Amino acid sequence: MSVEISKLASGLTVVTDNMPHLETAALGVWAGVGGRDEKPNEHGISHLLEHMAFKGTTGRSSREIVEEIEAVGGDLNAGTSTETTSYYARVMKADVPLALDVLADILANPAFEPDELEREKNVIVQEIGAAQDTPDDVVFEHLNELCYPDQPMGRSLLGTAKTLKSFNRDSLRNYLSTHYRGPDMVVAAAGAVDHKQVVAEAEKRFASFEATPGPKPQGAMFGKGGAKVVHRELEQAHLTLALEGVPQTDLSLFSLQVFTNILGGGMSSRLFQEVREKRGLCYSIYSFHAPYTDTGFFGLYTGTDPADAPEMMEVVVDIMNDSVETLTEAEIARAKAQMKAGLLMALESCSSRAEQLARHVLAYGRPQTVQELVARIDAVSVESTRDAARALLSRSRPAVVALGSGRGLDTAVSFAEGLTRARAKARLH
Repeated sequence: MSVEISKLASGLTVVTDNMPHLETAALGVWAGVGGRDEKPNEHGISHLLEHMAFKGTTGRSSREIVEEIEAVGGDLNAGTSTETTSYYARVMKADVPLALDVLADILANPAFEPDELEREKNVIVQEIGAAQDTPDDVVFEHLNELCYPDQPMGRSLLGTAKTLKSFNRDSLRNYLSTHYRGPDMVVAAAGAVDHKQVVAEAEKRFASFEATPGPKPQGAMFGKGGAKVVHRELEQAHLTLALEGVPQTDLSLFSLQVFTNILGGGMSSRLFQEVREKRGLCYSIYSFHAPYTDTGFFGLYTGTDPADAPEMMEVVVDIMNDSVETLTEAEIARAKAQMKAGLLMALESCSSRAEQLARHVLAYGRPQTVQELVARIDAVSVESTRDAARALLSRSRPAVVALGSGRGLDTAVSFAEGLTRARAKARLH
């Protein structure tokens, strides 16, 4: 692979992958700051700052920012997550310097005009309202609170109408200067890019960022689990279950991901085949594992008729427990093939590749090679997957949240919580 990496005097890392068959480039700035870095009175400020990035700088109006990029056929976007915030562009190869100039400008010279700020705060209030009208967003919001109580990781990235109202341009400037530091930022580019050119542009345009790291976020503590029913008049019952997973650097990460895929990662997964295909209890069911710096989050979601909720949870938990000891070589091989295909397919997209490079640098300090990643997938065995699954079901008490109406929800969550805990304990003795 043609991956090159450089560290600038400011501590900022530049990583590129030249893909000579492409005529376009994807590039962006990834900052190692997100929702978990917020203090209680800063709830939602990471997301607001991301929104304000394109609302004008000291040298460009909000309209000029988008017009400059779209005039060359490119596009701009941004995103906020629990641990990172990204600002990125897709352009023709000749326009990489322009894209870097715009990306640097929105972070180094934001205007934070009061009128724009008030408008954008109102936009996010509308976004919060839309999320509250989306049941699968609401149920996961409650699940996060249950898993990470009284912690930034347990709070919605959007903030609240109250916290948003308290933010002003000084709040945003302070948060930006505190957390957007050279050592905590990565400029990543993939596609039709020249590493030396990207480094030269980044050195010039990002020189103003502090060379000392920002503060580390509060350590994550997975909660005591338990059950919660949120009553709302809905056609479906939305059911979620979570367990403490593993961090990004944990040696069992890939084995746990294989188990997650076998359990509920696609149409051939055990949950999909049993719950949807054989029993017809739901339209959607899936499981996932999200690794973070110091913790991990295993989650499962499904929606069903409220009257079927107890049966649904019984089947789900039985399959979870039974899968641990009955995994087959064929299932392991299929899950590993899916993971390798996903990895290699991402290499064919310069946008996915730039994001992958940035996330690797933030998580591991360097981009991991395809050979390394494939080797880690290949090393997963039936026994390592079983060990990872056993640890998952024994590591924490499950958190279970149901959203909807009907008396069956209370039965469903209590049954799911008790059965998983009892079987996990039985395996340890």
